[in-house]
Parts: sequence; C-alpha cells; structure tokens
Amino acid sequence: MKRREFIRNTAIGTGALMSLSYQACSTASSQAIPYGLGLFSIPLMLDEDLRSGFKMLADMGYKEVELYGPFPFSVQAVKDSWAALTPQLGFSGSGFFGHDVKEFASILKEYGLKATSTHADLETLQTRMPQMAEAAHTLGMECVGIPSIPPELRTSIDDYKRMAETFNQIGESAKKEGLKYIYHNHGYGFHEMDGQIPIDLILDNTDPNLVYLEMDIYWTAAGGANPVDYLKKYPGRYIAMHLKDMKEKKQFSGDGGDPMQWMELFPYMTTAGDGVMDLKAIVDAGAENGVKHFFIEQDMVANPEVALKRSIDYLKSVHP
Repeated sequence: MKRREFIRNTAIGTGALMSLSYQACSTASSQAIPYGLGLFSIPLMLDEDLRSGFKMLADMGYKEVELYGPFPFSVQAVKDSWAALTPQLGFSGSGFFGHDVKEFASILKEYGLKATSTHADLETLQTRMPQMAEAAHTLGMECVGIPSIPPELRTSIDDYKRMAETFNQIGESAKKEGLKYIYHNHGYGFHEMDGQIPIDLILDNTDPNLVYLEMDIYWTAAGGANPVDYLKKYPGRYIAMHLKDMKEKKQFSGDGGDPMQWMELFPYMTTAGDGVMDLKAIVDAGAENGVKHFFIEQDMVANPEVALKRSIDYLKSVHP
C-alpha cells in the first residue's frame, strides 16, 4: 500500500474508532460537570487577596481553575514582557501569585478547588517542559497549553503547517511528562487562507494522541464558525472549553487576526445566559464529544461577585 493511502486509511479508521468511542461514552453528557473558572477573569482580586478570591469561587460552586503565566520558571523574555504590560493592566499577579507552587496547591485544596489546566507561552513549553511538568504534577494538573499563536508565526498557510509540527513536538514532550498539550483557539484561523482553513489544517495535521484543543466558544463564533459543528467533526480532540456569551450575534470585521478586531468585540461579551449563544447545545455537544474541563471566562470581568455567580448558576440550570 502506498504511504499516502496508508495515512489516509489510518486517519479514517482512527476517526471512526474515536467517534464510536465517544458515542459509547455519551452518558458523560448526563453527568455533573465540575465547572471551573479561567483565573484571568479575576486577576486583580487574586492579586490583592488570593484566599478571598478562592473562597468566593468555592462558595459559588466552582470546582476547577485554569491558571495563566508567566510562572517563575517561564523564559525571561516572557517575564520581561509581562512586567512591561502590568502598569497598563493595573495588576502584576500571574502563575502562583507570589506563592511557591506547594503553598499555592495547599491554598487551592483549602477551598476545595483544583487547578486542572494552565496557559503558558510557546517558548517556555518548548524549552522548559520538565519545570512546567513538575509544577503541574504538584497541582494535580492535566493540561498545559498556549492561549494563542504569536502573530508573526501565523502569517501564511506554510506558517500554520510549521506550527502543526511544532505542536506535535510539544505534545510529545508533554506526553512524556504525563501531561496533555492543548491549543486554545482565538478568533483567527477560521477563514480560508490559500484554499485551506488554518484551524482545520492544525486539527488534521497534528497527532490526536499528542495535541488537543481548548475551544473558546466566543472567538469560534466570532470567527464565523459553529462550535457544535467542530465538536462533532473532531470528537475527542477538544478536551477543554472556555464558556462565555455574546450579547448579539457578531463576527470580526476581518479575519480575526489582529488585536484591534478583538477589541471591537469585547463590548459584546456578557454573562452566560444573557446573550444569544446556545450554551446548552454547546455544553451538551462538548460533554458528548470528549470535553472534560469547562471553564467560564470573562476577561477581567466587572462585578465578578455578581457576574460569575450568574454564569455558573445559568450553566448548571441548562447542564448540571
């Protein structure tokens, strides 16, 4: 058999098996979901008083959290970039918020929370996976990944092909350390580029045993794609999800590739249940097709005491 035919037939067979596997496990959709929070939703609160922030989340019913870098072991250039940005943000906390990882794990446990995922940066995951893994295992974490592809590394379809290979390499490194590598999609990658859809290219050219995805439902919809369609088309590939709502149906003014287009859509982000997205259908499809970690996310949300409680209460009402 020719090599191309072998790869094609293997992919078809693997896809069929994965689909059958997740259909057989669809009872997961009826199981209780341990909703979590992406901690970039409340960075100022955590920067000021970590315990109070975690107590608030625990009291609301949150069970998991997703961290964000940089971390003490992150590459210096990333830490320097973060330090330059913090005066504009109004806070400096990230990673373990000034604690060592064991102290941070203890504080999480104190409030019945578990850190199951984190965002880091590409270079740190490429060069310092052992350090990342040591911290992740201390926390009982499963997933490590990146929030986006740096813009200079996604200017062409060839860039995306190279990035797919980079993802395979990082995924292999993560697997050796007992972790799963996840790529969090932003709004770019859903528009055709040289006859191909970049997000599909990444999914089709990465090893499903090494590379997983975290679906941001807001940016997926803003990119013109249907979250449910992607969850069903690629069962088992999406293992984490960012949940938020959209006040009215909006898409990027362009291809979603630059921050100005993202900024245009920030005003349309809203609390779960207050918008037009079919969150029940999305969460149901996620649970039926392999998503394990459902993180509510509202970047630096105003009035978190109200907004985050309403979000989790709504999501529990549509999918407990």
